[in-house]
Amino acid sequence: MDMMTMSRMMGSMPASGMGADMASMQECIEACNACAMAATMCADADGGEGMARCASMCMNMADVATAMMRMMLRPTGHDAAVMTAMLGAAVAMCQACATECEQHADMQDHCRVCAMACRNMMEACQALMAKLA
Repeated sequence: MDMMTMSRMMGSMPASGMGADMASMQECIEACNACAMAATMCADADGGEGMARCASMCMNMADVATAMMRMMLRPTGHDAAVMTAMLGAAVAMCQACATECEQHADMQDHCRVCAMACRNMMEACQALMAKLA
């Protein structure tokens, strides 16, 4: 979905009732989507010897980012406690994956990009958590 269509769709959705506006959620959704794509591609590129942990971490990151994004795309079903717990788990996964990828970032550009995407998602999730508090 392109950004204009996404903005229009988010604007048409009812408020979540959790204190976060749809624009804030859209920023986090976009960061999750970018992270899921980067982590998927990084995992695929990590086929070399000694990269199994990084590949596994990236696959887990892609799954968490996708799950987080999908939860935010259903604002009428939000439960504040569940959303806060999921955002906390996403932040922890982002931190772990970014730390792992940063160990290879000087040799592997895909790891550098993935680590940046993880950090961006982490910041977006933390910003959304602050609005829910």
